[in-house]
Amino acid sequence: MKVERERFLPDPALSREEMEAMQRDIAETAVFTDDVDFDPDDIPAGDVLVAGVDQAFLDDRALSAVVVLRGEEIVAQSHAVTPLEIPYIPGLLAFREGEPIVAALENLDVDPDLLVLDGSGRIHFREAGIATHIGVIFETPAVGVAKNLLCGEPRRSVDSLPAGARVAIEADDSMTAPDGETVGYAYQSRQYPDSTKINPLYVSAGHRLSADTAVDCVEASGGQYKLPRPTRLADQYADDLKDDL
Repeated sequence: MKVERERFLPDPALSREEMEAMQRDIAETAVFTDDVDFDPDDIPAGDVLVAGVDQAFLDDRALSAVVVLRGEEIVAQSHAVTPLEIPYIPGLLAFREGEPIVAALENLDVDPDLLVLDGSGRIHFREAGIATHIGVIFETPAVGVAKNLLCGEPRRSVDSLPAGARVAIEADDSMTAPDGETVGYAYQSRQYPDSTKINPLYVSAGHRLSADTAVDCVEASGGQYKLPRPTRLADQYADDLKDDL
């Protein structure tokens, strides 16, 4: 893959104020409406290249793993390892983990149609989570799939949702998005009877997708577990690489 906007490459040497200013510029550049040449139904049919991106950590290093799927088939894999130069700061994840993600995507010998990242997209204080940041850098449709809600408010309770349920996440006063605007969804990908209740995923558009299409893409990516198959396979790949390293 080719970097299209070098000015947005995450630089951990920036001050916090400079990082936040860059995120506001990224949010202005991002497109949160549908600008894709595929339909979510094309994903399980194998007509869309979907790249799952996930991370693992090796002491003071970050490892990014990418797995590209065409339907059920793995067509490419890539990874990169770089130093961790700043601590975790809520809202600035891309500046901590973005460098190896960019490097791993640059190493790919295919160009995915969709990036699915472990983290937020528009559900972010400045509407520029890691999925938005990476999607804008590569000018590629992207979606963020987070395990926890960074900001915003569910429109209703998300406790014990049935499988397939969606609850809109609305912007609140901690965000630059207009209050009450739908910025993503709590999506209950799986729920298992006779077991501990599973919490939903928090899905938001990263770039060139609407909130509704973003969650449609995650649902279409499928898999028998909580995480969508692309990021679950990337997580497994990252763990395997971590063991080797």
